[in-house]
Amino acid sequence: MSSERAEGSSRNMNIPGNDHQPQPPSRYESQKRRDWNTFGQYLKNQRPPVPLSQCNCNHVLDFLRYLDQFGKTKVHLQGCMFYGQPEPPAPCTCPLRQAWGSLDALIGRLRAAYEENGGSPETNPFASGAIRVYLREVKECQAKARGIPYKKKKKPNQSKGNDESSSSSSSTMHFS
Repeated sequence: MSSERAEGSSRNMNIPGNDHQPQPPSRYESQKRRDWNTFGQYLKNQRPPVPLSQCNCNHVLDFLRYLDQFGKTKVHLQGCMFYGQPEPPAPCTCPLRQAWGSLDALIGRLRAAYEENGGSPETNPFASGAIRVYLREVKECQAKARGIPYKKKKKPNQSKGNDESSSSSSSTMHFS
């Protein structure tokens, strides 16, 4: 009889709606956890190791600069002949960097993870003004290097200057 009870209880667990297993974390939650663990490991690898309680925006800035070595976005230097060209015709020796959008998303995830792991919003090093300034500078630098700030694109199949309306509509800015 005890085997019937055990078998019956295992059958009840397979009934749809009786599953009480937690849902797997979302892609965002998984990435946030990975980012948080990576940052924690970065702090532990510092000489001397930095406890999270002593982490400040300078550690975060150093971490962002450290990540650049793993970047995949070509950022042309000001002396490069392809500086300012969105699609250079040939390869060059300019460095690969982390894309601004990736860094911005990373900071957002780490900012949330810091508070979820017991940090107070007032001491959150990821919310520092210095981090916002750094991200803005990276964004502007990368945009200039690729030649994309406020780039105007002409509409296809448009005749040039036939009337007033076509000339005014050609000044409309399009962002990609």
